[in-house]
Amino acid sequence: MPEPVQQHTGQPRKPFRRIPMVIAAILIGAAIGYVGVYGIGGLTGNPPGDPACRPAVDLAKKIAPLARGEVAALTMATSPLRVPDLAFDDADGKPRKLSEWRGKTVLVNLWATWCVPCRKEMPALDDLQGKLGGPGFEVVAINIDTRDLDKPKTFLKEASLTRLGYFADPKAKVFQELKAVGRALGMPTSILVDGAGCEIATIAGPAEWASDDAVKLIKAASGQ
Repeated sequence: MPEPVQQHTGQPRKPFRRIPMVIAAILIGAAIGYVGVYGIGGLTGNPPGDPACRPAVDLAKKIAPLARGEVAALTMATSPLRVPDLAFDDADGKPRKLSEWRGKTVLVNLWATWCVPCRKEMPALDDLQGKLGGPGFEVVAINIDTRDLDKPKTFLKEASLTRLGYFADPKAKVFQELKAVGRALGMPTSILVDGAGCEIATIAGPAEWASDDAVKLIKAASGQ
């Protein structure tokens, strides 16, 4: 059977339009390159890190050799991260925010009475606050118990942990905020924050904060 004959309209055949496709290929390549350099955040308008937090990364690199022994599990900051401005309450129920401690190096700790490692860690945090707490440094330990809100206060009183300020977030939003930036994977969680509110180091799990290793690192971080 003969092949069908194509009909010709007499109109000149339009040339294949390669230029738009070439431009599109260039744009796609540029976008891929941009993501490779700046990450997905570059396409969504989010910067790859807060430039104001670069000094915290430099400090983390400087004191990294001190993250040994009892604090060897610390993960030092390698990219600039501004810690969320966590909101919680004090012992009188007054709303507080992490930004109130700007100018100080702060060890933020999340704990709960149902967390056994947290309870074991609290005396060391209380001791650290007694040793180094002052104009340049403070431990801000935030309780995230969501039931029996008197239980954390009772625990601190019975354990004679009187040097730590009492802070609480019964809705545990502080945990979710730190989890959202990849800094809270379990309990306890601690994050060392500089005076500008930027991450210096983070640790998932307990540490012996009253040890010589911890004290040396905190002193170096806070300029003591």
